Amino acid sequence: MPRSANNVAAHRRRKKYLLAARGNFLSRGNTYRLARQTVERGMAFAFAHRKQKKRQFRRLWIIRINAACRLNEMSYSKFINGLHKANIEINRKTLAHLAWHDSAAFSKLVEIAKGV
Repeated sequence: MPRSANNVAAHRRRKKYLLAARGNFLSRGNTYRLARQTVERGMAFAFAHRKQKKRQFRRLWIIRINAACRLNEMSYSKFINGLHKANIEINRKTLAHLAWHDSAAFSKLVEIAKGV
């Protein structure tokens, strides 16, 4: 029985990587071996950076909350502790949004945290 090369599937598989590598510099975009390395490396970075994005946004929210707390003569840690003691469950994303866009509402939360 003659040997059967699976040309259709092989071509499709290679084309997938070459299409993903379009726009890359020089042979990275049109040579299969380099295109595959480039695409796989990019996918690894994309995976890692999706995780880092969550960490970076949480850091940003904490910085914004801390800045708004300092304007109201309170530290971030005391503010968060006061909210926990007052049984106010509000996440840092929402707190940062309030601190950035609605300082009056944030000031009320600071007063509640101070009172506890």
